[in-house]
This record gives sequence, C-alpha cells and structure tokens, in this order.
Amino acid sequence: MLVLDRGEISDRRIAEWPDQVPRGALVVLNDTRVIKARAFGNRRDTGGRVELLLVEPIREQPRHEGRETWRALLRAGSVLRSGTCIDSEGFTARVVERADDGTFVLELTTSLGVLAVLDKFGSVPIPPYLHRSAEPVDAERYQTVYAGRSGSVAAPTAGLHLTADCLERLAGREVEIATVTLHIGPGTFKPVTTDDLDHHTMHEEWFEVSEQLAASVRDAHRRGAPVVAIGTTVVRALESARDGHHGGLIRPGASRTRLLIQPGYAFEVVDSLLTNFHMPKSTLLALVSAFAGHRQTLSAYRHAVMQQYRFLSYGDAMWIPRRA
Repeated sequence: MLVLDRGEISDRRIAEWPDQVPRGALVVLNDTRVIKARAFGNRRDTGGRVELLLVEPIREQPRHEGRETWRALLRAGSVLRSGTCIDSEGFTARVVERADDGTFVLELTTSLGVLAVLDKFGSVPIPPYLHRSAEPVDAERYQTVYAGRSGSVAAPTAGLHLTADCLERLAGREVEIATVTLHIGPGTFKPVTTDDLDHHTMHEEWFEVSEQLAASVRDAHRRGAPVVAIGTTVVRALESARDGHHGGLIRPGASRTRLLIQPGYAFEVVDSLLTNFHMPKSTLLALVSAFAGHRQTLSAYRHAVMQQYRFLSYGDAMWIPRRA
C-alpha cells in the first residue's frame, strides 16, 4: 500500500491500514454486488455467435410478465439491427434499438427472470486485461466481502482489499462503517479521448443513499470526524448526493450521476480515500488527481512504477488520508 499524505510518500502494507484510520471516523463502503452479466447466444436468422454484456434493467419502462427491457453491450461478427433475435440459454433477446452511446436496448423473454437466468447460466464479467475466461472461483473472488445489492458489471475494486478481519479491527477502533450503493457500469473504464476533459462524455450510473447514511455523514460532520471513502465509486456517489444548501452534508434518495471529477473540483463530503492504481487517460485517475493534487499524484505514480506496485483491479492499494 502506497500512502500519499499531502505530498509525503511512504510504503506500507494494507494490513496496517485499519490502524491509520482515525478513531471515530466514518468509513463508507459501496455494497454493490457484481452480477454474472456475460452471456452468449446465437442469432436466430444466421446462427452467428453473439456475446452479450447485460448492463442494467431500464427501470423507467414497465415490466411485463416474462419480459424485461435491458441495456446491453453486444459483440457479433455482423451488424445487429432492430428486430434481430438472439437465442441464449434461459432467455431470448430481441434488439429494440441501438443507443447513441453504443449500447443496445434489448427486450428479454424468460420464464425465470433475467437475474435468475444470469445467476444460473451467465459468467462474471472479469476485466478483459486478464486475458482469460471467467472461472467458478471468480464468482466470489471478484466480489467484496460486504457485497449485497446486485447490479454491477464490475467490482468496486478498492474494497477487495478489505477482509472481514479488517472490518472487525475498524469496529474495534470505534470507527463507524456505513454503506452506499452505486452500480458500476462499463463506462467507468471508458478512456478519455479528448484533449480537454470538459469535452469528455461522462458515463451515467445509478446510486442510492439511505436515510441512515445521510444521518451518519451529518453526525460525522458535526463532531469533526473524517468521512473515508473506499473507492472512487463511493466518492462519486457521496459528492453527487451533496446538499447544496448545507456544506458537507448529503441528501438521501436514489438518483443517477454523470459527475466528472477532475483537478479543480471542490470536494465537500469526502475527506480520505482508499483506492487502487488506475490507468492513464482515465476519469478514475482524474478523480484521484483532483483529490490528492495533480503533481503529488504524478509523483506517487512514478514511485509506484519504480517500486513495482501492481495496477488495476487485482492490484495494490493507495491510501490518501487527507485531501489536498
């Protein structure tokens, strides 16, 4: 674990992290659970193979018995037009339309319900850079120990560092632990292709803040305790939910966010961040640079490369105890 404390860099072990969290702090976890969102099927008209990544149900549309409407990414050897039917194990998909962001709207027909079919026949969408197919062990290894609410196509990977023992040690230090839900979509990993981040089209993700979490943030704010985010998804959720009329507080409820955090952003809710190491030209790295300071982040990443830290989902951790 690399520690970056306002420009000061040190190398520690993740096992030491609970002792570095101040007593009385509020630690916020993203309790989303990765679904077995990857499935395969065949076009009914040509028999061609199709890979499906089911991203999320379209909540605004009514569900009919046996049918659900989902947003998905599709990969096939030929163009998939509206009306194309795909037969997969446990369900049939009909292409309704292709959205401007490259995703497809699918009408799925199944007798079990889509999530139940995916749990039975789908596979965990592990990161593509692993260059292998998902294995049965990934169903648990690519989950946090506190995962609860199904809906993500990727794990909140900073949380993969936290074990049940780690959480018990936090509780023993009078640290309050709370959860927020943000379902991670594939757009999280979309690289920045514009020279100016202001022109980057930010992806949208669903999140929900409970009344209990809003109260916990309010109490932490009143007693001067730091709010510790486990991962960039927690940062986006909490900062998206901030109450514009009361600095440092958040509003409960469910919403969707397109918040793009980059250097110059004024944080109001989150005080400390545990995260992984991210790729260049990513909005995740932009968020970390905004939180820790751009030059300080570059120095930390140079150090991480020299010390052979591991990057990305199954990589090492970076602890930023105080924002710049």
